[in-house]
Amino acid sequence: MQADRTAKGLAVPRIVDQDQRRAAIAEALWRVAAGEGLEAVSLARVAREAGVSKGRVQHYFASRDELLADAGRRLVARVRGRVADRLAAAGPTLAPAEHVRVLLRGVLPLDETSRVDARVRSAFLVRALGDPALVREYQEGNRLLVTAVTGCLQIHGVTEPDASQEARLLVALVEGLETAVLLEEETPASATALVDHQIARAFGHTGQ
Repeated sequence: MQADRTAKGLAVPRIVDQDQRRAAIAEALWRVAAGEGLEAVSLARVAREAGVSKGRVQHYFASRDELLADAGRRLVARVRGRVADRLAAAGPTLAPAEHVRVLLRGVLPLDETSRVDARVRSAFLVRALGDPALVREYQEGNRLLVTAVTGCLQIHGVTEPDASQEARLLVALVEGLETAVLLEEETPASATALVDHQIARAFGHTGQ
């Protein structure tokens, strides 16, 4: 019977991917935040950006705070995913210093996508200070990056505590350069050159 109905052109209900819909709304919020700041974010404004009704947004998010929390978590995951994708594309045989270079460049706003992410990350940072759950997301992202860089330095022969200290310095450097690029105090090229310089210095330190 179902086959007959389908053959006659009758509509067959589609399974809606709820998470995909929520992700699309979060991406609309990022665009608003990147262009107008987080203070411009409202359920109505995000709905207009997403091309849906405010009621549709409210179907997935009961409040502005709930929408912001979800979008903040997804942003952290997106940055992590971009770095992981770049590492996968680079292949499993990277030397430790090259591995670190890919990791750190993945954080810098070197193209339009990562620039939007950086602007939104900056906007969310102030909000994160008042949101313990979002603070933990930021902390975990930084911890994973520091741990990965530390591991690469140790493979190269840098001993503790030097390896973890160098890793923390490198991560702090890219976080500062992220802001400097957004403010146009540094260009993507000059920021990359500074990161490369510090990587070479860190990997030249054997701890012996």
